[in-house]
Amino acid sequence: MDQAVDKQAVAAASAPLTESEKNAIIGGVLLSMLLAALDQTIVAPAMPTIARALGHAEYLPWIVTGYLLTATAMAPLYGKISDVYGRRPTVYGAILIFLAGSLVSAMAPNMFVLVIGRAIQGAGGGGLFALAQTVIGDLVPPRERARYAAWISGTWAVASIAGPLLGGTFAEHLHWSLIFWINIPLGIVAMAIINKPLRKLPVAARQHRIDGLGALLLVAATALLLLALNWGGSEYPWLSTAILGLVAGSLILWGAFALRLLRATEPLISLEVLSNPIVLAGTLSMFLLQAANIGLSVYLPVYLQSVIGLSASESGTALLGLMLGTVAGATFSGRTIPRFVHYKRIAMVGLGFAVLCLGVLSLVAGHASLLVVEILTTCVGLGSGTTFPVATVSVQNAVDPRHLGVATGVLTFLRSLGSALGVAILGAVALGNGLPLAGEGAQATGAGAEAAAFGLIFLAAVVMLIMALLTLSLMPEKPLRGHPEAPVLAD
Repeated sequence: MDQAVDKQAVAAASAPLTESEKNAIIGGVLLSMLLAALDQTIVAPAMPTIARALGHAEYLPWIVTGYLLTATAMAPLYGKISDVYGRRPTVYGAILIFLAGSLVSAMAPNMFVLVIGRAIQGAGGGGLFALAQTVIGDLVPPRERARYAAWISGTWAVASIAGPLLGGTFAEHLHWSLIFWINIPLGIVAMAIINKPLRKLPVAARQHRIDGLGALLLVAATALLLLALNWGGSEYPWLSTAILGLVAGSLILWGAFALRLLRATEPLISLEVLSNPIVLAGTLSMFLLQAANIGLSVYLPVYLQSVIGLSASESGTALLGLMLGTVAGATFSGRTIPRFVHYKRIAMVGLGFAVLCLGVLSLVAGHASLLVVEILTTCVGLGSGTTFPVATVSVQNAVDPRHLGVATGVLTFLRSLGSALGVAILGAVALGNGLPLAGEGAQATGAGAEAAAFGLIFLAAVVMLIMALLTLSLMPEKPLRGHPEAPVLAD
């Protein structure tokens, strides 16, 4: 029976995909990724309405935290699972888990059930982030792959803009549960689009297995670390027993996970992948870049409200420069990479430009006009956006096709972890200088001390970008493969 299944897999994989089938798969996985990205941003404007409807407003932050915890922790697992069992069943599994979480959230009778639904959503959404890039890696050779990274950046930009708009509209004019109901038809459409063509993707490592203990240690260590980053400085002081206990517990579990990687017969994350210098440098630079970018996107609206004097809605619109600049930078980089032998220089120049522009913003934060801020933040986005395609393609190009899912999962995991760390670090700088937390109401005071404090926040983001630039400079360059690899059906 197993031989018959393997023969069917070989036959399916040997049939080449047409361009229309490739486009259908890419469109389908990007649609599923859009769903997962939307659910990171769509709930924020509806949270007051949800609190009034379900009560227990003290647990409201868990609507966001529960999703981020499971989404971040699960990303590396999906990469390994897809390498073992194939992309199609893993993508389907992630979508179904996400839709199940959406259904629980939409029908939640109280806040507790809603938080559980959001955690289930995240467990599926974390896979969709990693699998979209992995599937594109299967379909397109590395030399051509970079241009699709711009599509991924565009998907995130659409989610960042459309999420708050849809969430506010549903909550104010219709019903908050539509935030989750809308996922059901869109998820079904995504599954229908990718159903047939996705069968043709090869299974890279069919005879391998999943390290259950390693997966449990990874999820637990990540969850404790994210709880510490989310609660530190807001729910509890950074040096409180609760936060120090969470950090200590996380470090112990990370140590146990490292030992498991060394001793397991087949570790969850291949040591071949972790020891690859391109993977190490590429994922770490992405970690640092994302810490700066997301931290900046969280605190820039607070700056625009408290120093420039914009309203909440105006500050959200003013954030478009940074987001659209990032998409434009990624698009330019993706289209340019195939033309350069030393493609890493594109990101090096871009990051250097971003450092320069953000450094200028940190110096003029107290007296800059809105026009100057928009120009500088757009340029920061343009510069930093060039790194996303370079880092993604470099990491995927550096590993054997059997480990493509694992490498992409690690990259996605560190991007998400960097986001949480960046917000936490800039939040600590803000609290240390007496500024309001992101999301709290801000009054336009224009006080010199407040403006100086935002200058320090921007300077902290500059330091993160410089560290990302230095890390990227250490990443070796490997010539990009120009043709798709032959399918590897078994080990």
